[in-house]
Amino acid sequence: MKSSPKIKLITLGCSKNTVDSEVLLKQLAANGLSVAEDSEESEIAIINTCGFIEDAKKESIETILHAVRLKDDGRLKKVIVMGCLSERYAKELAEEIPAVDVYIGANKIDEVVRAVGGDYQYELLGERMLTTPRHYAYLKISEGCDRPCSFCSIPLMRGLHISKPRERILIEARRLAALGVREVILIAQDSTYYGLDLYGTRALSGVLHDLAQIAGIEWIRLMYAYPAGFPADILDVIRSHGNICAYIDMPVQHVSDSVLSSMKRGISGNMLRDLIGNIREKIPHIALRTTLIVGYPTEGDTEFAELLDFVRDVKFDRLGVFSYSQEEGTSAYNLGDPVPHPEKEKRKEIIMEMQRKISLAKNQALIGTTQRILIDELMEDGAIGRTWRDAPEIDNEVYIHATDRLELGSFQNVNIIDAEDFELFAVPASADIPMSITTHTGTG
Repeated sequence: MKSSPKIKLITLGCSKNTVDSEVLLKQLAANGLSVAEDSEESEIAIINTCGFIEDAKKESIETILHAVRLKDDGRLKKVIVMGCLSERYAKELAEEIPAVDVYIGANKIDEVVRAVGGDYQYELLGERMLTTPRHYAYLKISEGCDRPCSFCSIPLMRGLHISKPRERILIEARRLAALGVREVILIAQDSTYYGLDLYGTRALSGVLHDLAQIAGIEWIRLMYAYPAGFPADILDVIRSHGNICAYIDMPVQHVSDSVLSSMKRGISGNMLRDLIGNIREKIPHIALRTTLIVGYPTEGDTEFAELLDFVRDVKFDRLGVFSYSQEEGTSAYNLGDPVPHPEKEKRKEIIMEMQRKISLAKNQALIGTTQRILIDELMEDGAIGRTWRDAPEIDNEVYIHATDRLELGSFQNVNIIDAEDFELFAVPASADIPMSITTHTGTG
Protein backbone atom coordinates (compact mmCIF):
# COMPACT_ATOMS: atom_id res chain seq x y z
CA MET A 1 0.00 0.00 0.00
CA LYS A 2 1.44 3.32 -1.09
CA SER A 3 2.04 5.77 1.77
CA SER A 4 0.48 9.22 1.56
CA PRO A 5 2.76 12.18 0.79
CA LYS A 6 3.99 14.27 3.69
CA ILE A 7 2.64 17.81 3.73
CA LYS A 8 4.29 20.94 5.10
CA LEU A 9 1.84 23.70 6.05
CA ILE A 10 3.34 27.20 6.29
CA THR A 11 1.15 29.87 7.91
CA LEU A 12 1.80 33.57 7.37
CA GLY A 13 -0.03 36.63 8.64
CA CYS A 14 -2.51 37.10 11.45
CA SER A 15 -4.25 34.95 14.03
CA LYS A 16 -7.21 34.51 11.69
CA ASN A 17 -4.89 32.64 9.32
CA THR A 18 -3.66 30.58 12.26
CA VAL A 19 -7.21 29.38 12.92
CA ASP A 20 -7.74 28.53 9.24
CA SER A 21 -4.53 26.49 9.22
CA GLU A 22 -5.60 24.65 12.37
CA VAL A 23 -8.91 23.73 10.74
CA LEU A 24 -7.03 22.52 7.66
CA LEU A 25 -4.67 20.39 9.79
CA LYS A 26 -7.67 18.63 11.35
CA GLN A 27 -9.05 17.91 7.90
CA LEU A 28 -5.72 16.53 6.70
CA ALA A 29 -5.46 14.27 9.74
CA ALA A 30 -9.02 13.04 9.25
CA ASN A 31 -8.00 12.01 5.72
CA GLY A 32 -4.99 10.08 6.99
CA LEU A 33 -2.61 12.60 5.45
CA SER A 34 0.65 13.13 7.29
CA VAL A 35 1.97 16.58 8.16
CA ALA A 36 5.74 17.09 8.21
CA GLU A 37 7.35 19.21 10.91
CA ASP A 38 10.40 19.86 8.73
CA SER A 39 10.27 21.24 5.18
CA GLU A 40 13.05 18.82 4.24
CA GLU A 41 10.75 15.86 4.91
CA SER A 42 7.77 17.13 2.93
CA GLU A 43 6.62 16.37 -0.58
CA ILE A 44 3.80 18.91 -0.72
CA ALA A 45 4.01 22.50 0.53
CA ILE A 46 0.83 24.40 1.39
CA ILE A 47 1.39 28.12 1.97
CA ASN A 48 -1.36 30.02 3.77
CA THR A 49 -0.63 33.58 2.66
CA CYS A 50 -1.28 37.10 3.90
CA GLY A 51 -1.99 40.00 1.53
CA PHE A 52 -2.92 42.79 3.93
CA ILE A 53 -0.07 45.27 3.44
CA GLU A 54 3.04 45.52 1.28
CA ASP A 55 5.43 43.90 3.77
CA ALA A 56 3.08 40.95 4.26
CA LYS A 57 2.71 40.51 0.52
CA LYS A 58 6.48 40.51 0.08
CA GLU A 59 6.90 37.86 2.77
CA SER A 60 4.23 35.70 1.13
CA ILE A 61 5.80 35.99 -2.33
CA GLU A 62 9.29 35.23 -0.99
CA THR A 63 7.91 32.12 0.73
CA ILE A 64 6.20 31.01 -2.49
CA LEU A 65 9.38 31.53 -4.53
CA HIS A 66 11.41 29.52 -2.01
CA ALA A 67 8.95 26.62 -2.28
CA VAL A 68 9.08 26.81 -6.08
CA ARG A 69 12.88 26.58 -5.98
CA LEU A 70 12.58 23.45 -3.84
CA LYS A 71 10.18 22.03 -6.40
CA ASP A 72 12.57 22.87 -9.24
CA ASP A 73 15.33 21.05 -7.32
CA GLY A 74 13.13 17.97 -7.02
CA ARG A 75 12.73 18.33 -3.24
CA LEU A 76 9.00 19.09 -3.48
CA LYS A 77 6.45 17.49 -5.75
CA LYS A 78 3.67 20.02 -5.36
CA VAL A 79 3.17 23.62 -4.19
CA ILE A 80 -0.28 24.87 -3.18
CA VAL A 81 -0.89 28.53 -2.35
CA MET A 82 -4.01 29.43 -0.36
CA GLY A 83 -5.38 32.34 1.64
CA CYS A 84 -5.59 36.10 1.32
CA LEU A 85 -2.86 36.83 -1.24
CA SER A 86 -4.17 34.06 -3.46
CA GLU A 87 -7.73 35.37 -3.15
CA ARG A 88 -6.68 38.85 -4.14
CA TYR A 89 -4.10 38.18 -6.84
CA ALA A 90 -4.75 34.65 -8.13
CA LYS A 91 -4.63 35.63 -11.80
CA GLU A 92 -1.50 37.78 -11.48
CA LEU A 93 0.27 35.16 -9.36
CA ALA A 94 -0.52 32.38 -11.83
CA GLU A 95 1.00 34.48 -14.62
CA GLU A 96 4.11 35.49 -12.65
CA ILE A 97 4.76 32.21 -10.77
CA PRO A 98 3.25 29.47 -12.96
CA ALA A 99 5.25 26.71 -11.23
CA VAL A 100 2.74 26.75 -8.36
CA ASP A 101 0.36 23.84 -8.92
CA VAL A 102 -2.79 25.57 -7.73
CA TYR A 103 -3.85 28.89 -6.24
CA ILE A 104 -6.82 28.72 -3.86
CA GLY A 105 -8.42 31.77 -2.25
CA ALA A 106 -9.49 32.54 1.31
CA ASN A 107 -12.29 30.59 3.03
CA LYS A 108 -11.87 27.64 0.65
CA ILE A 109 -10.37 24.98 2.90
CA ASP A 110 -12.49 22.31 1.20
CA GLU A 111 -10.69 23.03 -2.10
CA VAL A 112 -7.29 22.75 -0.40
CA VAL A 113 -8.22 19.35 1.04
CA ARG A 114 -9.28 18.11 -2.39
CA ALA A 115 -6.10 19.51 -3.95
CA VAL A 116 -4.02 17.09 -1.84
CA GLY A 117 -6.28 14.14 -2.64
CA GLY A 118 -8.54 14.21 0.41
CA ASP A 119 -12.27 14.51 0.97
CA TYR A 120 -13.59 17.41 3.02
CA GLN A 121 -15.14 16.07 6.23
CA TYR A 122 -18.18 18.24 6.86
CA GLU A 123 -18.91 16.50 10.17
CA LEU A 124 -15.72 18.10 11.56
CA LEU A 125 -17.23 21.58 11.35
CA GLY A 126 -15.48 23.75 13.94
CA GLU A 127 -12.85 21.16 14.91
CA ARG A 128 -9.14 21.88 14.58
CA MET A 129 -5.63 20.92 15.63
CA LEU A 130 -4.00 23.60 17.75
CA THR A 131 -0.69 25.08 16.65
CA THR A 132 -0.49 27.49 19.58
CA PRO A 133 0.77 26.30 22.97
CA ARG A 134 -1.97 24.09 24.41
CA HIS A 135 -2.98 26.56 27.10
CA TYR A 136 -4.26 29.30 24.80
CA ALA A 137 -6.15 29.40 21.52
CA TYR A 138 -7.77 31.86 19.16
CA LEU A 139 -11.51 31.63 18.60
CA LYS A 140 -12.86 33.27 15.46
CA ILE A 141 -16.36 34.63 16.02
CA SER A 142 -16.95 36.05 12.54
CA GLU A 143 -15.42 36.34 9.09
CA GLY A 144 -15.10 39.29 6.74
CA CYS A 145 -15.92 42.96 7.23
CA ASP A 146 -18.64 45.41 6.17
CA ARG A 147 -16.60 48.50 7.06
CA PRO A 148 -15.65 50.88 4.21
CA CYS A 149 -12.21 51.87 5.59
CA SER A 150 -10.41 53.53 2.70
CA PHE A 151 -7.00 51.99 3.39
CA CYS A 152 -8.11 48.42 4.04
CA SER A 153 -8.10 45.52 1.60
CA ILE A 154 -9.70 42.96 3.94
CA PRO A 155 -13.16 43.02 2.28
CA LEU A 156 -11.42 42.34 -1.05
CA MET A 157 -9.88 39.18 0.40
CA ARG A 158 -12.29 38.03 3.09
CA GLY A 159 -15.63 39.31 1.85
CA LEU A 160 -18.42 40.89 3.85
CA HIS A 161 -19.09 40.27 7.53
CA ILE A 162 -20.56 36.88 8.43
CA SER A 163 -21.15 36.18 12.12
CA LYS A 164 -20.68 32.64 13.39
CA PRO A 165 -23.83 31.45 15.18
CA ARG A 166 -23.53 31.71 18.94
CA GLU A 167 -24.18 27.98 19.37
CA ARG A 168 -21.20 27.14 17.16
CA ILE A 169 -18.94 29.52 19.06
CA LEU A 170 -19.87 27.87 22.35
CA ILE A 171 -19.37 24.36 20.95
CA GLU A 172 -15.89 25.33 19.75
CA ALA A 173 -15.07 26.95 23.10
CA ARG A 174 -16.14 23.83 25.01
CA ARG A 175 -13.94 21.70 22.74
CA LEU A 176 -11.00 24.01 23.40
CA ALA A 177 -11.60 23.80 27.15
CA ALA A 178 -11.68 19.99 26.89
CA LEU A 179 -8.27 20.14 25.19
CA GLY A 180 -6.85 22.00 28.17
CA VAL A 181 -7.06 25.53 26.77
CA ARG A 182 -7.17 28.01 29.63
CA GLU A 183 -7.17 31.29 27.67
CA VAL A 184 -9.53 31.91 24.76
CA ILE A 185 -8.77 34.92 22.56
CA LEU A 186 -11.74 36.19 20.55
CA ILE A 187 -10.80 37.36 17.06
CA ALA A 188 -12.56 38.67 13.97
CA GLN A 189 -12.04 41.34 11.38
CA ASP A 190 -14.52 43.41 13.43
CA SER A 191 -15.54 41.78 16.70
CA THR A 192 -17.89 44.54 17.88
CA TYR A 193 -20.01 44.17 14.71
CA TYR A 194 -20.82 40.62 15.79
CA GLY A 195 -24.47 39.58 15.48
CA LEU A 196 -25.86 42.38 13.32
CA ASP A 197 -26.21 40.13 10.29
CA LEU A 198 -27.63 37.14 12.21
CA TYR A 199 -29.70 38.71 14.95
CA GLY A 200 -30.26 42.28 13.81
CA THR A 201 -28.40 43.66 16.82
CA ARG A 202 -24.89 43.67 18.24
CA ALA A 203 -24.73 40.47 20.25
CA LEU A 204 -21.14 40.35 21.52
CA SER A 205 -22.15 40.88 25.16
CA GLY A 206 -24.27 37.73 25.12
CA VAL A 207 -21.44 35.68 23.64
CA LEU A 208 -19.01 36.96 26.28
CA HIS A 209 -21.48 36.14 29.05
CA ASP A 210 -22.02 32.60 27.76
CA LEU A 211 -18.31 31.96 27.28
CA ALA A 212 -17.67 33.03 30.86
CA GLN A 213 -19.81 30.10 32.06
CA ILE A 214 -17.62 27.42 30.45
CA ALA A 215 -15.64 25.48 33.02
CA GLY A 216 -11.88 25.43 32.52
CA ILE A 217 -11.59 28.72 30.66
CA GLU A 218 -9.88 31.12 33.05
CA TRP A 219 -9.10 34.01 30.71
CA ILE A 220 -11.25 35.38 27.87
CA ARG A 221 -9.63 38.14 25.84
CA LEU A 222 -11.26 40.46 23.27
CA MET A 223 -9.38 41.55 20.15
CA TYR A 224 -10.24 43.70 17.08
CA ALA A 225 -12.97 45.80 18.70
CA TYR A 226 -13.88 48.45 16.14
CA PRO A 227 -14.54 51.80 17.89
CA ALA A 228 -17.43 53.17 15.74
CA GLY A 229 -20.68 51.77 17.08
CA PHE A 230 -18.87 50.27 20.08
CA PRO A 231 -21.41 48.20 22.09
CA ALA A 232 -21.18 49.71 25.58
CA ASP A 233 -23.09 46.79 27.10
CA ILE A 234 -19.98 44.59 26.86
CA LEU A 235 -18.36 46.72 29.57
CA ASP A 236 -20.87 45.54 32.19
CA VAL A 237 -20.24 41.94 31.14
CA ILE A 238 -16.46 42.33 31.34
CA ARG A 239 -16.77 43.95 34.75
CA SER A 240 -19.10 41.28 36.14
CA HIS A 241 -17.08 38.18 35.15
CA GLY A 242 -13.72 37.52 36.75
CA ASN A 243 -12.56 35.28 33.88
CA ILE A 244 -13.05 37.95 31.20
CA CYS A 245 -9.83 39.92 31.06
CA ALA A 246 -10.22 43.66 31.59
CA TYR A 247 -8.47 44.09 28.24
CA ILE A 248 -9.74 45.47 24.95
CA ASP A 249 -7.83 45.65 21.69
CA MET A 250 -9.41 48.59 19.84
CA PRO A 251 -7.62 49.74 16.66
CA VAL A 252 -8.26 53.49 16.39
CA GLN A 253 -5.78 54.13 13.51
CA HIS A 254 -5.80 57.95 13.90
CA VAL A 255 -7.37 60.87 15.75
CA SER A 256 -7.29 63.79 13.31
CA ASP A 257 -10.81 64.48 12.06
CA SER A 258 -9.63 65.13 8.50
CA VAL A 259 -7.66 61.88 8.41
CA LEU A 260 -10.44 59.86 10.05
CA SER A 261 -12.93 61.27 7.54
CA SER A 262 -10.71 60.35 4.59
CA MET A 263 -10.15 56.90 6.14
CA LYS A 264 -13.96 56.50 6.36
CA ARG A 265 -13.73 55.34 9.96
CA GLY A 266 -17.19 56.56 10.97
CA ILE A 267 -15.96 58.35 14.08
CA SER A 268 -14.39 61.69 15.03
CA GLY A 269 -11.43 62.46 17.27
CA ASN A 270 -13.66 63.80 20.04
CA MET A 271 -15.88 60.72 19.82
CA LEU A 272 -12.79 58.54 20.22
CA ARG A 273 -11.66 60.47 23.26
CA ASP A 274 -15.14 60.26 24.79
CA LEU A 275 -15.34 56.52 24.10
CA ILE A 276 -11.99 55.86 25.76
CA GLY A 277 -12.99 58.04 28.71
CA ASN A 278 -16.28 56.16 29.11
CA ILE A 279 -14.53 52.77 28.96
CA ARG A 280 -12.04 53.81 31.63
CA GLU A 281 -14.77 55.33 33.78
CA LYS A 282 -16.70 52.06 33.65
CA ILE A 283 -13.62 49.85 34.18
CA PRO A 284 -10.86 52.01 35.73
CA HIS A 285 -8.24 49.23 35.61
CA ILE A 286 -8.90 48.33 31.95
CA ALA A 287 -5.88 47.60 29.75
CA LEU A 288 -6.42 49.27 26.37
CA ARG A 289 -4.45 48.20 23.32
CA THR A 290 -4.57 50.02 19.98
CA THR A 291 -2.92 50.24 16.58
CA LEU A 292 -2.21 53.40 14.61
CA ILE A 293 -1.38 54.20 10.99
CA VAL A 294 1.19 56.87 10.17
CA GLY A 295 1.92 58.30 6.75
CA TYR A 296 -1.65 58.17 5.43
CA PRO A 297 -1.84 60.36 2.29
CA THR A 298 -3.69 63.21 4.02
CA GLU A 299 -1.53 63.13 7.17
CA GLY A 300 0.64 66.26 7.22
CA ASP A 301 2.73 67.66 10.03
CA THR A 302 -0.32 69.13 11.77
CA GLU A 303 -2.26 65.88 11.69
CA PHE A 304 0.74 63.90 12.91
CA ALA A 305 1.27 66.35 15.78
CA GLU A 306 -2.36 65.85 16.78
CA LEU A 307 -1.85 62.07 16.74
CA LEU A 308 1.27 62.42 18.89
CA ASP A 309 -0.60 64.59 21.42
CA PHE A 310 -3.37 61.97 21.50
CA VAL A 311 -0.89 59.19 22.33
CA ARG A 312 0.68 61.35 25.03
CA ASP A 313 -2.68 62.25 26.57
CA VAL A 314 -4.50 58.91 26.39
CA LYS A 315 -1.55 56.74 27.49
CA PHE A 316 -2.63 53.44 25.98
CA ASP A 317 -1.40 50.42 27.89
CA ARG A 318 -0.29 48.69 24.68
CA LEU A 319 0.22 50.24 21.25
CA GLY A 320 1.47 49.25 17.80
CA VAL A 321 2.11 51.40 14.72
CA PHE A 322 1.93 50.58 11.01
CA SER A 323 3.25 52.65 8.14
CA TYR A 324 0.59 53.35 5.53
CA SER A 325 0.61 50.90 2.63
CA GLN A 326 -1.02 51.95 -0.65
CA GLU A 327 -3.23 49.03 -1.68
CA GLU A 328 -4.82 48.47 -5.08
CA GLY A 329 -8.60 48.27 -5.03
CA THR A 330 -9.03 50.40 -1.91
CA SER A 331 -10.75 53.79 -2.07
CA ALA A 332 -7.59 55.53 -0.78
CA TYR A 333 -5.48 54.16 -3.62
CA ASN A 334 -6.17 57.15 -5.88
CA LEU A 335 -4.85 59.50 -3.19
CA GLY A 336 -1.39 58.25 -4.07
CA ASP A 337 1.38 57.70 -1.54
CA PRO A 338 2.83 61.19 -1.02
CA VAL A 339 4.51 60.65 2.37
CA PRO A 340 8.03 59.29 1.70
CA HIS A 341 8.91 55.97 3.31
CA PRO A 342 11.72 57.46 5.48
CA GLU A 343 9.25 60.02 6.85
CA LYS A 344 6.75 57.28 7.67
CA GLU A 345 9.43 55.35 9.52
CA LYS A 346 10.50 58.50 11.37
CA ARG A 347 6.93 59.18 12.51
CA LYS A 348 6.51 55.58 13.58
CA GLU A 349 9.66 55.71 15.68
CA ILE A 350 8.64 59.02 17.29
CA ILE A 351 5.35 57.49 18.43
CA MET A 352 6.96 54.27 19.61
CA GLU A 353 9.57 56.22 21.58
CA MET A 354 6.76 58.03 23.36
CA GLN A 355 4.97 54.72 23.97
CA ARG A 356 8.15 53.23 25.43
CA LYS A 357 8.15 55.95 28.07
CA ILE A 358 4.45 55.46 28.78
CA SER A 359 4.87 51.71 29.03
CA LEU A 360 7.93 52.03 31.25
CA ALA A 361 6.05 54.24 33.70
CA LYS A 362 3.11 51.82 33.80
CA ASN A 363 5.44 48.86 34.29
CA GLN A 364 7.44 50.57 37.03
CA ALA A 365 4.20 51.21 38.90
CA LEU A 366 3.82 47.43 39.19
CA ILE A 367 7.13 46.94 41.02
CA GLY A 368 6.42 45.58 44.48
CA THR A 369 3.02 44.16 43.52
CA THR A 370 1.95 40.54 43.24
CA GLN A 371 0.59 39.54 39.83
CA ARG A 372 -1.10 36.40 38.51
CA ILE A 373 0.88 35.17 35.52
CA LEU A 374 0.11 32.61 32.80
CA ILE A 375 3.28 30.68 31.94
CA ASP A 376 3.98 30.62 28.18
CA GLU A 377 7.56 29.36 27.97
CA LEU A 378 10.01 27.51 30.20
CA MET A 379 13.68 28.45 30.58
CA GLU A 380 16.60 26.89 32.43
CA ASP A 381 16.37 29.41 35.25
CA GLY A 382 12.65 30.11 35.23
CA ALA A 383 9.94 30.96 32.74
CA ILE A 384 8.31 33.63 30.59
CA GLY A 385 4.70 34.53 31.16
CA ARG A 386 2.05 37.21 30.80
CA THR A 387 -0.33 39.19 32.97
CA TRP A 388 -4.00 39.61 32.07
CA ARG A 389 -2.93 42.93 30.50
CA ASP A 390 -1.03 41.12 27.75
CA ALA A 391 -2.04 39.12 24.69
CA PRO A 392 0.43 36.51 23.44
CA GLU A 393 3.00 37.39 20.78
CA ILE A 394 2.23 41.12 20.64
CA ASP A 395 2.29 42.48 24.20
CA ASN A 396 4.58 42.65 27.22
CA GLU A 397 6.20 39.63 28.84
CA VAL A 398 7.16 38.75 32.41
CA TYR A 399 10.52 37.06 33.00
CA ILE A 400 10.30 34.89 36.10
CA HIS A 401 13.44 33.73 37.90
CA ALA A 402 12.68 30.47 39.70
CA THR A 403 14.80 27.67 41.13
CA ASP A 404 11.90 25.20 41.06
CA ARG A 405 10.57 24.15 37.67
CA LEU A 406 7.31 25.84 36.75
CA GLU A 407 4.57 24.18 34.73
CA LEU A 408 3.90 25.34 31.18
CA GLY A 409 0.37 26.72 30.88
CA SER A 410 -0.07 27.13 34.63
CA PHE A 411 -1.05 30.24 36.53
CA GLN A 412 1.47 31.50 39.06
CA ASN A 413 1.47 34.33 41.57
CA VAL A 414 4.70 36.30 41.27
CA ASN A 415 6.25 39.35 42.88
CA ILE A 416 7.31 42.04 40.40
CA ILE A 417 10.83 43.16 41.31
CA ASP A 418 11.93 45.20 38.28
CA ALA A 419 10.66 46.66 35.01
CA GLU A 420 11.78 47.81 31.60
CA ASP A 421 9.73 49.43 28.87
CA PHE A 422 8.12 46.23 27.55
CA GLU A 423 9.23 43.64 30.13
CA LEU A 424 8.62 42.87 33.77
CA PHE A 425 10.92 40.82 36.00
CA ALA A 426 9.59 38.67 38.80
CA VAL A 427 10.11 35.83 41.24
CA PRO A 428 7.51 33.37 42.56
CA ALA A 429 5.52 34.98 45.35
CA SER A 430 6.99 32.56 47.88
CA ALA A 431 10.63 33.02 46.79
CA ASP A 432 13.41 35.21 48.09
CA ILE A 433 14.48 37.96 45.68
CA PRO A 434 17.82 37.09 44.03
CA MET A 435 19.99 40.21 43.94
CA SER A 436 21.57 39.14 40.65
CA ILE A 437 18.48 40.03 38.64
CA THR A 438 17.57 43.37 40.23
CA THR A 439 20.19 45.38 38.37
CA HIS A 440 18.18 46.32 35.27
CA THR A 441 18.31 50.01 34.50
CA GLY A 442 14.69 50.31 33.43
CA THR A 443 15.69 52.26 30.32
CA GLY A 444 14.97 49.46 27.83
